[in-house]
Amino acid sequence: MSALGKVVRSGVGRKRVQTLVMVLTTMTAVTACLLAGGLLVASQAPFDRAFAAQRGAHLTVGVEGAKADAALAATAHLPGVTATAGPYPELTLHPAVGKDAFMPVGDQLPPTTLVARPVDGPLDDLRVTLGHWLTGPGQIVLPDGNSPLAVGDTMTFPTLPGRPTLTVVGLAASMTRSADGWVSSEELRKLTAPGVTPDLQLDYRFAEADTGAEIDSARAAVAASLPAGALLSTSSYLDARQAADRTSATFVPFLVAFGALGLGMSVLIIGVVVSGAVTSGRRRIGILKSVGFSPEQVVRAYLGQALIPASVGTALGLLLGNALAVPLLGITNRALQSVTSGVPLWIDVAVAAGTLAAVAGAAFAPALRAGRLRTVEALTTGHGTRSSQTGRAAQARLARLPLPRALTLGLAAPFARPGRSLTTVAAVLLGTVGVTFGAGLAISLNKVQDGISRDSAGAVLVLPFPAPGSGHPQLVTPADFTAAATVIGAQSGTRAWFSATPTSLILAGSSARADVVAYQGDSSFAGYQTVSGSWFRGAGQAVAPKSFLNRTGLHVGDTVTLAHAGRTASVRIVGEILSLHDALLTDRASIASLDPAYVPDMTQFDVDLRPGTDQTVYLAALNRALAPEGMSAVPNAPHAGLVVLAMDTLAFLLTLMLVTVAGLGVLNTVLLDTRERVRDLGVMKALGMAPRQTVAMVLTSVAASGLAAGLVGVPLGVALHHLVLPAMAGAAGTDVPSVDLTVFHLPVLLPLVAGGLLLATLGALPPAAWAARTRTATALRTE
Repeated sequence: MSALGKVVRSGVGRKRVQTLVMVLTTMTAVTACLLAGGLLVASQAPFDRAFAAQRGAHLTVGVEGAKADAALAATAHLPGVTATAGPYPELTLHPAVGKDAFMPVGDQLPPTTLVARPVDGPLDDLRVTLGHWLTGPGQIVLPDGNSPLAVGDTMTFPTLPGRPTLTVVGLAASMTRSADGWVSSEELRKLTAPGVTPDLQLDYRFAEADTGAEIDSARAAVAASLPAGALLSTSSYLDARQAADRTSATFVPFLVAFGALGLGMSVLIIGVVVSGAVTSGRRRIGILKSVGFSPEQVVRAYLGQALIPASVGTALGLLLGNALAVPLLGITNRALQSVTSGVPLWIDVAVAAGTLAAVAGAAFAPALRAGRLRTVEALTTGHGTRSSQTGRAAQARLARLPLPRALTLGLAAPFARPGRSLTTVAAVLLGTVGVTFGAGLAISLNKVQDGISRDSAGAVLVLPFPAPGSGHPQLVTPADFTAAATVIGAQSGTRAWFSATPTSLILAGSSARADVVAYQGDSSFAGYQTVSGSWFRGAGQAVAPKSFLNRTGLHVGDTVTLAHAGRTASVRIVGEILSLHDALLTDRASIASLDPAYVPDMTQFDVDLRPGTDQTVYLAALNRALAPEGMSAVPNAPHAGLVVLAMDTLAFLLTLMLVTVAGLGVLNTVLLDTRERVRDLGVMKALGMAPRQTVAMVLTSVAASGLAAGLVGVPLGVALHHLVLPAMAGAAGTDVPSVDLTVFHLPVLLPLVAGGLLLATLGALPPAAWAARTRTATALRTE
């Protein structure tokens, strides 16, 4: 080994704490950047990757089974059709919760469309994400991310002969999302009531299907080739892709913010570590030069002392990052319906190369300073550094304060080395920014989730299908809804209720149609969060989300005219709401004159209870009263969305990494200061300073820096939050209500400001403990 290699190895081994700090700092930075980069790649066009991998269908068609004939098979040979799958038999049934589920046994589930098909067909291969595919009788597989039941739960069908039961054996991802569950052909025959003919489902791929116009043309061609009235439903892959791409785009802004914070902090701290090594090793540099080392060799020696632990940290970070990416990408894939299996190799190479380049760049300036240091100057400078004039003046002034001497010495310490103190402030500041941003993001995302969930409000939901054993198997009618409204309003314990019924109307002056949700009752207790304006209050008013306003070119305050069957009705848009559904919301009385065709089986009642009302007793009484109308009441149990769960998980993990890096930076800086002042500590101990006073002095030396970093870092974190959250909302096609953006109230801000002080204190605690344990004689002999 060359003399230069021995010097590098000796320097790395001798400064074990600094080496460990560099390894851990680099490892954490690489892990954070690797995760951020991998997740950024995963969020780019996830639907397209999954669609290609699972051979997704461009168009899914539902056909009435009783009207299907030879024309159905002929659609496979229509011009432009490149592949088909099916027909698969399907049934829409009304199951109830069986045993072993988290929901109460007997609770009614939404109408469920079951399809009998193989796991890997010519199109739309199903990807089992949990459990397994069907292997025997009495089994069902449900869609991943859109299922109220888990693997191992059961569902029953109380309105069918024999009350059959199915066990959930797996969850699967489908690109068409055209079924609520999959069963075997034999199982579907068992679930078919006497005299009922199952409907049929077909999947198509076309040569040209990139635009809505092309899909509409293909849909029209399929419909024209079928018998009149046979076509029941169609669904396009473009709708699913738009929703998936909008969701994935929300991940980008906050991943970029966290990645930049992590990399910037790591570069800063690595630069501080190497600079400290140069400062504390001045005598060693002089010795190296006196035995013949050239300035270039000194520079290379200190660069090597930085790059060796950085290389070890980079390797560990790659291993840790790829290991953590597996569960994190699993959560993200479920949220984005993607198939990303791991971090791409080019991300590993780019992060490793970028990190080592950043370390070399951060180390070059102090290494160059070491190379230029004059031999005589280095040899005549002791291991420690004497206090600057500013430091001595600060000690003199602070000594006049009515505080213990140990505390005044600690408060004066930052003035002795102001440059190094600023690096401590910078490290804690970046950590505080990350914590503030992460905490605010988590609070806001959960408030946004609550706002989006306003389409399912209240303590009780009344759904348009019968309770088990009610003897009312048929679908409900408009008359049933009218009677149900009277029953709910008269039920003891009801404080308020409203129903929401979807319909479709024409926008007057154009051929475009608009989805409209008509509200009846008192919806004030569950109105959507408003971005601007207010919730509608009575007939003639409406609210809409940003997507509807952008599509129609309307604004809050404009009046829109709706038309149906030759009649028109005008409503004024009084507010923009937070919603991902492209629909106009208004009071039912606003469009009563149009007499529109509602969708009864998509209507639900939301019921708010009076304080003190027993929910279980209320549900039992209301279900008895609703039995003649064929409707059932269930408890409302909103669930957190997968997207919010994924973002919360990522934000927590990345924030934890930022805090770790900041703590390591403080530890290294305080350790350098403490070791440089070890002789001073020996003198103080000889004069009677107790170990606890030594700890207090060291901790106090970072207290002001931590508090200052908190006072500056929290506003910066708030500003970053206010920048990133609207960008995320914009990617999702909406705006952020002020109630979700202004989450930093005093009870939140005070702990965050104190967090800077806490972070600095925790980072300084190990050096403080080392200083307290150092024996007086050992400290006095150090020079």
